[in-house]
Amino acid sequence: MAIDFQTAFDWAPVGLVISRERLIVGCNQQLQRMFGAPDREALDGQSLELLYPTHDEFERTGQRIVARLDAAGYYADDRIMKRLDGELFWCHVAGRAIDPKKPHADGIWSFEDLSARRRLTTKLTAREREIAALLIEGLTSKRIGQRLTISPRTVDVYRARLMRKYDASTTPELVNKLLSG
Repeated sequence: MAIDFQTAFDWAPVGLVISRERLIVGCNQQLQRMFGAPDREALDGQSLELLYPTHDEFERTGQRIVARLDAAGYYADDRIMKRLDGELFWCHVAGRAIDPKKPHADGIWSFEDLSARRRLTTKLTAREREIAALLIEGLTSKRIGQRLTISPRTVDVYRARLMRKYDASTTPELVNKLLSG
């Protein structure tokens, strides 16, 4: 049997989305299953905001994508996403803007559910989730502050909160606990 592009898209082992202005134009079966949609049509035409824990996280992530696209229009990160039933989970998201000068116009995005390797066991605020994801990337307070347009001191306050919640005494221990769930 010959495999065409549509079959490859439909059966890819990661969730795939074609987006236009941050709306889902098309998605594959894996994305539908990952986010718990009854069928793909339930996601078609919906805003990607549906898959984010909060409206603010959706907006801030959109701003980060615009600020961090590379010359080829590529962006990737690990972040916490939300299934349609409200369950939060770690997800690796990677994508490409078709035209890097218009980051949200048309894009292709992949979503990989990391929950088998990284469990979300502690209730976190939206800002704690963002800072946790950036700590996992190995960024310093200064770099996190620049990314989120907050002061490094504010980042340190949130890091301290995360360390208390995860009973960690050092940042490497915190990152290890965040990764292991």
